[in-house]
Amino acid sequence: MKPRAIAIARPVGQPQTATRAVMGGVWAAMLGLALALGQALPSDARAAPESFADLAAQVSPSVVNITTTTTVAAPAEGGPIVPEGSPFEDFFKEFGMPNGPGPRGPQRSNALGSGFVISEDGYIVTNNHVIEGADEISIEFFSGKTLDAELVGTDPKTDIALLKVKSDEPLAYVNFGNSDIARVGDWVMAVGNPLGQGFSVSAGIISARNRELSGTYDDFIQTDAAINRGNSGGPLFNMDGEVIGVNTAILSPNGGSIGIGFSMASNVVAKVVGQLKDFGETRRGWLGVRIQDVTPDVAEAMGLAAASGALVTDVPDGPGKDGGILSGDIITSFDGAEVKDTRELVRRVADADVGKAVRVVVLRGGKSETLLVTLGRRETAEGGETVPVVSKADEAPASKDVLGMTLSVLTEEQRGEMNLDAGVSGLVLTAIDETSEAYEKGLRAGDVLTEAGQQKLTTIADLEARIAEAKEAGRKSLLLLIRRGADPRFVALSVE
Repeated sequence: MKPRAIAIARPVGQPQTATRAVMGGVWAAMLGLALALGQALPSDARAAPESFADLAAQVSPSVVNITTTTTVAAPAEGGPIVPEGSPFEDFFKEFGMPNGPGPRGPQRSNALGSGFVISEDGYIVTNNHVIEGADEISIEFFSGKTLDAELVGTDPKTDIALLKVKSDEPLAYVNFGNSDIARVGDWVMAVGNPLGQGFSVSAGIISARNRELSGTYDDFIQTDAAINRGNSGGPLFNMDGEVIGVNTAILSPNGGSIGIGFSMASNVVAKVVGQLKDFGETRRGWLGVRIQDVTPDVAEAMGLAAASGALVTDVPDGPGKDGGILSGDIITSFDGAEVKDTRELVRRVADADVGKAVRVVVLRGGKSETLLVTLGRRETAEGGETVPVVSKADEAPASKDVLGMTLSVLTEEQRGEMNLDAGVSGLVLTAIDETSEAYEKGLRAGDVLTEAGQQKLTTIADLEARIAEAKEAGRKSLLLLIRRGADPRFVALSVE
């Protein structure tokens, strides 16, 4: 950061010699202050730019405005009926509403958004929600030139879409930067088509990183650079003119910018765009396990030194099961990189190549084991068929109150009603004390307890034995595996 210039006024009527002496002392003090500031500031600190004009001029030719046209079906019959003579009758007639003579056929609807060119041969990145359902997509360039675009592919999970235009001449384009090295406080600039006003530039700083909104693969950069409707799909630039984010969402009570905007990080987008360009679709790695975070109480119940890693709650048929992963394993490393939590593991697996054999390090029974797992493809797995339920003989029912829960042994009839796999056994929670810790941690009637202390449960006596073992071992809590429908999760309950 450059030190500020300080203006010093000469006192009126002061002799010249005295002034020189005073000035000499002042300049010496200023020099010392400047040196001290220079030593205190990091060597890579950057001063605030005097202007964004050069950067705007450099990148604007690669930013585009997007207009989509969609056919909207005619409104269904049975809408509001307006009595004859009503002051709203003319309004409804004008806009073709019920009991008005206006058009009733399919209507054409337009929407606006932004995007940016990533290659001279016409590939364009934008948000999926900008072009979703569009019949026609028109691209307007900074020069005023317009071209029709074709959809190459989309990824709703990251809200990214890839378009392609045909141009007689090479197009100006921009490159992706490394979003992982962007820092909170760095200057950024957003370019787009806010509120349909045409090409517009706004600037601000990175307010936060690694924000998660609602998606599995979310990795948003938060910025206070003004982002409004119509900015969706536009680029967020660093000061080197590289795209480090795709403007996607805002947090606002009124629909306008209040300085909380979100851009999907470029390191996520670049991977998606590469797959859409090569295959027309995404191809994400799939480990085939269900996981949850290791919370402090879960860590204590398992006797762990730290609450980190991804706890495996279920291992259906798939790559993980074939590779030897078991329910209750804690995944601590994937493909040579440490795993801190479930979010990190999900992203690492998704970024890995389909069919790749990766080393997965798990903590099992207090010991570390390394497994080799060949990854499947997530998109294929998500479209797979469910396994039918196979019947088994009924089990004798029993009921007892334990840890604030009324439990009974899972019967075959209950298993069928809950659509549980034939291999699932355990205890059904039939009632719960709403003042209990179990209720506070989200357990409800209808949940099935399948494991306690990482051992399977078949009777209530099994659960009581696990509670006794935990107390004898000096543990404050017991780890339970709870299944609600198809979703298992671990919960630690106090046994004191």
